[in-house]
Amino acid sequence: MSIIQVLIIVFALFAVTRTVLQFKKGAVSRRWLLFWMLFWLGAGTVAALPQTADSLARTVGVGRGADVVIYLSLIVIFYLIFRLYVKIEQVESEITGLVRKLTMDELEKKK
Repeated sequence: MSIIQVLIIVFALFAVTRTVLQFKKGAVSRRWLLFWMLFWLGAGTVAALPQTADSLARTVGVGRGADVVIYLSLIVIFYLIFRLYVKIEQVESEITGLVRKLTMDELEKKK
């Protein structure tokens, strides 16, 4: 086993423990716990058994296992960026609503 494989497996285990801790604190929902557990389990599996990526690559019609890992990683990254964008838009909308309400409350107090 190469050094990079060991590092990826150790990091995946670290990420799993951090995810579980965040779930216990209530910072991560059950759905996201499941998502991240599957993600890191997949990353650890591909690191420990690179032939799994090659098998997946052949199944989906990609040349190499490393290529399919990169494609899937990009899909996950773009999905997460989209989720962050939506969340930021929601927070901005909530902040705008709160500022308007506070302003109206202040105007009512001055009358």
